[in-house]
Amino acid sequence: MPENGRVWCETTAVMKIIPSRLVLLSALVLALPTAAAAQRGDSVYVEDRLNQLQQTLTMMTGQIEQLQHRNAQLQQQMEKMQTDYEYRIEQLEKGGGGGAAGRPAPRPGAQAAAPAPSPAPSAGAGGGSADQLYDEAFKKLQEGDYAGAERGFRTFVQRNPQNKLAGNAQYWLGETYYARRDYQSAMTAFAEGYKVYKTSQKGPDNLLKLGITMAALNRKSDACAVFARFTQDYPRATDLQKRRIDQERQKNGCG
Repeated sequence: MPENGRVWCETTAVMKIIPSRLVLLSALVLALPTAAAAQRGDSVYVEDRLNQLQQTLTMMTGQIEQLQHRNAQLQQQMEKMQTDYEYRIEQLEKGGGGGAAGRPAPRPGAQAAAPAPSPAPSAGAGGGSADQLYDEAFKKLQEGDYAGAERGFRTFVQRNPQNKLAGNAQYWLGETYYARRDYQSAMTAFAEGYKVYKTSQKGPDNLLKLGITMAALNRKSDACAVFARFTQDYPRATDLQKRRIDQERQKNGCG
């Protein structure tokens, strides 16, 4: 329990730092198109810089999602452990034995000492749970090992299609292709993410990136149709996502 508490505190501290950096980076990404309009003479550089900033923003968002998931897991484990301990103390106060033979059994659902594994644990190349497989794939993505990240995220989705992180994994699978300019494979991955995990946390991002990828393939009309659909499907999307949609619509001449 002390170890879980320490990790939870460290995770919470990191989560407090990253959002402020994310806000700053978001402001830079949104302001850059305006700067581009004022500096038409170097549009290639500005476009390249914008893509770099947007990619960094995407990665930082993924880090926050990963930390939020870990934080929720640790908090759940700590709550289960606390429930179990409180129950044991209650039994001892009532006269229950404290030895191995007389120790009262925990209440059903309070097996905190041995937390239940993930619903569908999957082993990677070296073994491990679904969460470990996801973390390893995301680490490879951060390191620029896009081929390794692709294998990891694809394996995760195949073995854990109902996992809460499946929608995230499908999105990042698309990003592994997009980063390598394999737009055809990226389009397929984002379309699959939108179709299968439409209501997941990454549903809006899958649709947004699907349109951007179509535009990269010179399918402007299809991209514009996707951008138009975004507002209908995700009226509660974040301001950043909505602004990005507006930028892409303007960039691609959507009516």
